[in-house]
Amino acid sequence: MTAVFSHGRLRLYLLKLLDDGPKHGYELIRLLEDRFLGLYAPSAGTIYPRLQRLEVEGLVSHTAAGGRKVYEITDAGRAELRQRAEELATLESDITASVEDLSALAGEIRTEVRGSVRDLKRELREAARQTRQARWAPPPPPTTRPPRNGAPGPAAESPLLAEFDKRLAAFTVEVGALVRAGRLTDTQLRTAIRLLDGALDGLRRLLR
Repeated sequence: MTAVFSHGRLRLYLLKLLDDGPKHGYELIRLLEDRFLGLYAPSAGTIYPRLQRLEVEGLVSHTAAGGRKVYEITDAGRAELRQRAEELATLESDITASVEDLSALAGEIRTEVRGSVRDLKRELREAARQTRQARWAPPPPPTTRPPRNGAPGPAAESPLLAEFDKRLAAFTVEVGALVRAGRLTDTQLRTAIRLLDGALDGLRRLLR
């Protein structure tokens, strides 16, 4: 409940609203929401217990209509409003000030959220740009290694090494794209990591 309705002031305002005519509980909630420009709305758990207490005190009564309780102010309720007219005027002034404060706060929050969203979009665009650059970057030039166990030298290996590097780069890009597009679960990612580890172990054994 908003602070402006502390110390029993909501009870007084409900009497004021009912003085304008009979209403059921949800009509009172909607009127309060409209009064606060949609920035505050009391819950049913806030309104109905107070209406019941007002009824016990003889300040309101209710009739059943369409499955709902319609509340109406009594003569005793109107008498209390007259006795507390000055307090009600102060309450109306406090509500107006509270609405202005809430509107200003809502404007600040909207501005901050818009700024955060812009920052997030900018970061996402930059991440996407970097991903595209990495995906289409040319593979690194093949490294020159000394012959092993009498195998042909770098000049003879050059075409196959170039093909290997090309396939390796394509494999890396495609696997990365598939994993990210597939939104894999943690279990699936662990399985994919084990498959990559297995392939690496196989290559190590081959090159021993």
